[in-house]
This record gives sequence, structure tokens and C-alpha cells, in this order.
Amino acid sequence: MTKIKAALSSLIRPLVEPHLPDWVEPIWFMSNEEAMAAAPMAEIGWFDMYDKAEMMKVISAATSLKWLNSIYAGVDGMPLEQLKAQGTIVTNGAGINAITIAEYVVMGMLNMAKDYRAVIRAQERREWLLDSPGKRELFGSKALLIGYGAIGKLIDERLSAFNVEVTKVRRTPAPDTLLPDEWRGKLGEFDWVILAVPATPETDNMIGAAELSQMKKDAILINIARGSVVDQDALISALQSKSIGGAFLDVTTPEPLPADHILWTLDNAHISMHLSGRAQDKMFMRSAQRFIENLGRYRGKEPLQPQVNLDLGY
Repeated sequence: MTKIKAALSSLIRPLVEPHLPDWVEPIWFMSNEEAMAAAPMAEIGWFDMYDKAEMMKVISAATSLKWLNSIYAGVDGMPLEQLKAQGTIVTNGAGINAITIAEYVVMGMLNMAKDYRAVIRAQERREWLLDSPGKRELFGSKALLIGYGAIGKLIDERLSAFNVEVTKVRRTPAPDTLLPDEWRGKLGEFDWVILAVPATPETDNMIGAAELSQMKKDAILINIARGSVVDQDALISALQSKSIGGAFLDVTTPEPLPADHILWTLDNAHISMHLSGRAQDKMFMRSAQRFIENLGRYRGKEPLQPQVNLDLGY
């Protein structure tokens, strides 16, 4: 039997190896150097790395790759044109972290509505507050949800339980939905603007000075997408002038945010350090299970799930 070589990170080995079929020959790697050596031999590759520049180099070296798997939902930073030219199928981590990210959005909204950070600070001072620092309720508020993929759908479900009126932005017309060319003119209607879009050229800097100026003075921007979808300098100006109520930022530009960056100093900015997808213990287990299921589909020449559209970038 001719075996198919699969380059796989040793980090996922305990979850994957016991379930590998006998037609797969794994090439386990621990370091960037080992990954680079394995890449040209691999028909299947799973090259996730925290350093996206190094990951780009490794994937670029995988010239025989027929299937690239990733735990990441966003594929920005991958050589998509090369992968398309090679005919490589790309599966991503869409939905793997959706539950915890949706929970993070609700947590961020509640934290900012009640100004719970001020409560924590009072506890650290051992000061008994006589009134709540924040008095906003989610009940009856209006949210604009830009992006309605796996994460967006779960955010919508959770906010409905708080009686938040959610208007979605999506390409397909539906009730309570705006099309991609309609939402900018209605920004002033919403208490919350939630960004859950992929990072693509189309979404780059989609929230800039013009959009921020149209938001309500007490509106909160929630970004759990990518730092690139917001003009960060324009956001800093809006936060400094208090022309919007605040921002809950799970993502920034760059990451990690330098210790001397001005965003750290703004009290109306809550920065959660891209932890939303990591606030769980099931990410690798879910990813491994999905990968093993896709191996069966790959062998049977069935469509892999979920596949990235390399033209759209998500």
C-alpha cells in the first residue's frame, strides 16, 4: 500500500496518532526547522504556528501539498495565491472556537455595560462601593452584528436571550438583516457594533474615522475579528475625544500590543489580548476530531469540511 505523507505538529500528536489510518505516514515536527524539512515531502500538512511569518515560509515550501489543514479560522497570512495555483484544498478552524468567542462577546458587553472593571479595582482597594459604576442594561439595546458566520450566529443566539435587538450584516437578504452596502448609513441607530468578519482586502479598515463619527456617542465597538478591520489610529482619536462610548478589543494592531502603546492608557478601551478563542480547553480536541473525520473524506474523495474559498479568503 502506498502511504500518503502527512506533516503534523507534535503538539497534536497525542490526540491524532491513535486514530491515524494505516494509509497515512505521519512526519512529526517540533521545530520550525523540522517543519521546513517536512514541508516539501507532504501531501497533507498541518503547519499551525504562532509566528505567522514562519508559518508562511513553511507553507510556501510545501509545493506538493494537496490538503492544508489549520486550527485557525482566519487564513490571512497564508500564501493563498500559491495554494490556489497548486490546487491545494484548505480547511480551517471555522467554528472550532465559536462558542468561547461568542461567550467572550457577551462578557465584554456586560463588563462595559456595568463597568465591572471599576468594581474589580474597588475590590483590589478593599473599598465597598455604594453604587454601581455602570448602569446600562443589555435588555432592549440594539446591536449591529457585522459578520454572520459560525461565530456571528452564536453571538446572535446568546444576545437574543438578553433581549438585545440584533441586526445582522450578511450578503443574503433576510429579516433583521442589512446588506454589505447598507449598514454604514444606519450606524447611528445602534448601541453596540460587533465585528465578526474575516480579515480580507474587503474588510481591511472597514471601520474608520467616517464610520466612527456616525456611531452614537455612547455606542460601544466590539472587535473579535482582526485588528486590521479597524483603523486603529482613528479609533484611538474617537476614544480620546469620547465621541464613542468605548471599545472592547480582543484584537489589536500589532499583536502583542507594545507595553508603551497608548491603547493601554485609555480607560474606555478594554483590551482582552486575543484570548477569546483560548478561553476553553476543547480547541485541540475538536480540531483533532475534525481532522480525523476529514481524513476519511479525503480517502473517499468526498468534500472536506469546512473548506476555505481561496478567492474570497475565508
